[in-house]
Amino acid sequence: MDIAPIYRELGSASWYRGQVVHVQEVPPRAASYAELQHHLHPGLEDLLADRGLSPLYTHQVQAIEAALAGQDVAVVTPAASGKSLCYNVPVVQALLTEPASRALYLFPTKALAQDQLRALREIVPESLARRIGVFDGDTPQEDRPALRRNARAVITNPDMLHFGMLPNHRSWARFLAGLRYIVVDEAHVYRGVFGSHVANVLRRLYRLCRRYGSTPQFICCSATIANPVEFFEKLIARPVTVVDNDGSPFGGKSFAFWNPPLRDDDSDTRESPIRQTTLLLDMLMRRDVRTLAFVRTRRQAELVYISVRDRLQVDAASLAKRLRPYRASYLMEDRREVEQGLVNGDLLAVVATNALELGVDIGDLDATILTGYPGSIASTWQQAGRSGRRGSESLSVLVGQDNPLDQYLMRHPDFFFGRPHEHARIRPENPYVAGPHLQCAAYEMPLGGRDSALFGDGFMEQVEAMEAEGVLHQRAGRWHLSPSVEYPAQNVNIRSAFSGQFMAVEMGSGRLLERVDEGAALNQLHVGAVYLHQGEAYMVDALDLDSKTASMKATDVPYYTESRELTDIRVLKSQQSKQLGGVTVHMGEVEVSKAVVGYRKRALYSDENLGDEPLDLPIRPFRTVALWFDIPAPSLEHVLKERLDLAGGLHAMEHAAIGILPLFAICDRNDIGGVSTALHPDTGGPVVFIYDGHPGGVGIAEHGYDVIEELWEATLQAIAECQCESGCPSCIQSPKCGNNNQPLDKEVAAQFLRDLLQGARP
Repeated sequence: MDIAPIYRELGSASWYRGQVVHVQEVPPRAASYAELQHHLHPGLEDLLADRGLSPLYTHQVQAIEAALAGQDVAVVTPAASGKSLCYNVPVVQALLTEPASRALYLFPTKALAQDQLRALREIVPESLARRIGVFDGDTPQEDRPALRRNARAVITNPDMLHFGMLPNHRSWARFLAGLRYIVVDEAHVYRGVFGSHVANVLRRLYRLCRRYGSTPQFICCSATIANPVEFFEKLIARPVTVVDNDGSPFGGKSFAFWNPPLRDDDSDTRESPIRQTTLLLDMLMRRDVRTLAFVRTRRQAELVYISVRDRLQVDAASLAKRLRPYRASYLMEDRREVEQGLVNGDLLAVVATNALELGVDIGDLDATILTGYPGSIASTWQQAGRSGRRGSESLSVLVGQDNPLDQYLMRHPDFFFGRPHEHARIRPENPYVAGPHLQCAAYEMPLGGRDSALFGDGFMEQVEAMEAEGVLHQRAGRWHLSPSVEYPAQNVNIRSAFSGQFMAVEMGSGRLLERVDEGAALNQLHVGAVYLHQGEAYMVDALDLDSKTASMKATDVPYYTESRELTDIRVLKSQQSKQLGGVTVHMGEVEVSKAVVGYRKRALYSDENLGDEPLDLPIRPFRTVALWFDIPAPSLEHVLKERLDLAGGLHAMEHAAIGILPLFAICDRNDIGGVSTALHPDTGGPVVFIYDGHPGGVGIAEHGYDVIEELWEATLQAIAECQCESGCPSCIQSPKCGNNNQPLDKEVAAQFLRDLLQGARP
């Protein structure tokens, strides 16, 4: 694709006001090949040659050799580098040469499972292809017994493994007894709470394999992360051989950073990134550029789709029919239709959440638009890598949002393009995660002392606590689950540290629209909330907390809603502390209490604030991990002497630091929270807290504690370099602030940070 004409057309567009603030030209790269030393089954060699999959790239050869030598392998290379052959070749080799061998494939989404089923069946003989199948929530009930009895390779997801397979392992006895390989693809997705759950699910799986006499190898694949050895060894609880020397070809990419313009000369607020994405996608579709537009939320996917569709229907109705939205919560047949439409060319563009970030084959794409920084360098390159997947030059555009993180990157593109990928963090031993999985493990097979080494620190403490509660009872040196606990897996949502889900139900028909995680339900399903489902807007009319049901009806109001929270925090225990120039930085256990106190109505396409409404909802307390720090004594004395806004400076610093922290740890802004106060009862003075937003924590606050000086430095830059006078969404304002962003003092926050850094440096 020729990129230059697109930039020329942009420059002449009536709505272009210098939004492109940086263009990074990523050069093309030739392929690097190698030869296998191991001899493959002749049938496999022939199939690879027939499909044009040989010769193999250097990283593919290294990974295959390591797997065939009996090592657990982790392949860490970019999108579209051919990682699937790294596991498919060893698996098919075993299936062809070892009649009793079995393989289990784990993918984080159903779409990936179906895509990989097609890819795997292409490189096996027809007789073997019939014994490979997908086992997930979409698998018809009548097909499941045959899979359990006859399948040589089963493709599933962690949810189904946790809920459907492991508790019913006796039905899978033959399969588990022959299990030779466990494939874990797109493993970078298994970070935070989800990854901590998956790590425990894998421990339960390996435990049952030992019971049935198998010791399977792991082959894991991931996008690039900074700590592959640490991450994978925590995920699978075994040593790994890391392969990270990408030998695949690359066609080159033009990567533009696009900053929405200020609304007008007197405003500190930038135009909506949704509108900017709409304009970009409309222009690219009219140029017949095959485009995938990523957005951060399900609501944004619907908004961009509706907006672009309506623009095209005015004078390009045929193009409007070639645009669709895509999200993971759609029905299977709707997702498959969109995926197939991209592959066969019926669709020209799709607006998607990160459900299409992963490696589903969606054919050749020319461009990707990223509406807002995805939260990590790894995810950004993963999304950008969906275009140009066949070796041709491609275009990617990152549209900045009006928040400290995105605006920092718009001003410092070198930070993104010159910095290593972030660390991926999981905490399998988190008691809020590990405890429920120990109950599941006890249901599957009584717990014993040998399991302590598998489940790690805290195993005995949790077992003894559950024994005291009557959940477990000991007999002959093993712990059995109490008969009163029925099928514990059904009560464990592995994608959240919160238990349970709320149901969004259509009034009148009683139709279930979607399920919403309990941790987000009060923010999204409160009375008056506008909830988007497949392009249709619904307003919540009633919320029943006892039955966890939100009743909603269709609406055409011209706004969406955004909840506001108030948060309180209490220190339970300081686990680590360090002195930095007279300032004490702590990391430890805290109890957070959250209350949704109101919501804001925002215009659909401009984000204009149309008013605030109060709410009275219950407080939600939970324990987690936080870092916290005080203020240098001279700074505090100066602020008090000059009667400056102490609370406003702390509040502004807290907002900005929370916004910047995802630069250093792979997390979403919603994964972290903060509290600041001029006088906290547990510290006796002014303090700023930054905490993990999930019960028990997942390692984000710990990493923030480790890089606190870098965090202060980047936060100061975000505040000081913003051109606003007194604070704006690009530096210190937060859309979720329960106090309506009051008080805030930009200058005091900047001074605090300068003093913190000066004191911390010799």
